[in-house]
Amino acid sequence: MEAYSHEFLAQDRVIWGRPAAEAISDEAEKRGARKVFIVSSKTLSRKTDVVTRIKTALGDRFAGLFDDVAEHTPRASVIAALTAVRKAEPDMIVSVGGGTPIDAVKVLLVCWAMGVETADDMDRCHMRVLEDGSRFIPDVGAPPAVHVSVPTTLSGAEFSNLGGSTDPKRKIKDGYTARGINPATVILDPETTLHTPDWLWLSTGIRGVDHAAEGICAIQSSPMVDGCSLQALRLFCEALPATKRQPSDLGARLACQQAAWLAGSNILRVQFGASHGIGHSLGAVTGMSHGHTSCVMLAPVMKYNRSHTEARQAWIAEAMGRDDGDASAAIGDLVRSLNMPDSLSSMDVRTDQIDDIVAGAMQNIWVRTNPRPIDKPAQIREILEMAW
Repeated sequence: MEAYSHEFLAQDRVIWGRPAAEAISDEAEKRGARKVFIVSSKTLSRKTDVVTRIKTALGDRFAGLFDDVAEHTPRASVIAALTAVRKAEPDMIVSVGGGTPIDAVKVLLVCWAMGVETADDMDRCHMRVLEDGSRFIPDVGAPPAVHVSVPTTLSGAEFSNLGGSTDPKRKIKDGYTARGINPATVILDPETTLHTPDWLWLSTGIRGVDHAAEGICAIQSSPMVDGCSLQALRLFCEALPATKRQPSDLGARLACQQAAWLAGSNILRVQFGASHGIGHSLGAVTGMSHGHTSCVMLAPVMKYNRSHTEARQAWIAEAMGRDDGDASAAIGDLVRSLNMPDSLSSMDVRTDQIDDIVAGAMQNIWVRTNPRPIDKPAQIREILEMAW
């Protein structure tokens, strides 16, 4: 019998049923935080009262705000946020928003712990695939500040200690990880998500479906991941369409957040596959959002992998309401029911971008752990053709 293990995330609690500002203030008090720094999106900071309420609730503990994070967390954005954080010297950082500000905090905590000063210096901090196909993960010390998060999308970034940052020079999105960079506390407040654009809310919901589906089909399975993923799929299939029909349904929005929690807890607990891996490259090369990459790539990857994961794909299909075992069709039907894009052509991906997408995907750790082995660029091209 092979030896496996399940490493639990260093996370203290998930809170729901309380307003975000009140919960953040209580967290600061509970943790004895003297200086609390906020990293958020521009929209939440400048066009809503979400961040203002948190600042007011923190009172004298509020130590600063950085709201200039950019999608796909480019290196320059991380360094700018890190510079602001270093100046404020906080003992608690609150990320407010979707995967971009959450990832920005996770990556800057790695860089802060490793003494990074410049974008080029980030080269020594990220995970990478070596020539023999093995993965290299840098040794990172304890993060200098605790991370707390108020997520407003369904990407699940708040439930992992993996952060992504794009290197524009290489056109690659790199992964950064260390114990404790994830939010120690996550606050699920569906009211804060009412400001999230519908396309972003729904597409990141499919990102959550991606976490669940590739978690179930991982090459090294985990009963914890299997159970959480199947319940996540059931919740998503009921609650996502409900939020599309009635965006103000706070009960359905909270159910989606809880589904994202269950599915997001898979990240780095098992090894994902080509939907995540190719999706990272698509985002780095084309600028496509992570939610949309899952909308486009997950169904084709499930179809490509069915010969190697047929029994587990039947579990996915059943959880999503089908009795024919066709997980790819179940996912495709859900994507289309939400009016999300389901092909590369619908996202205006150009043929002259394919070479860069393939090259980036071949360097991605998740492509190398796809359940149907991928070791040649031609296999990536085959999947992209299926998604076209």
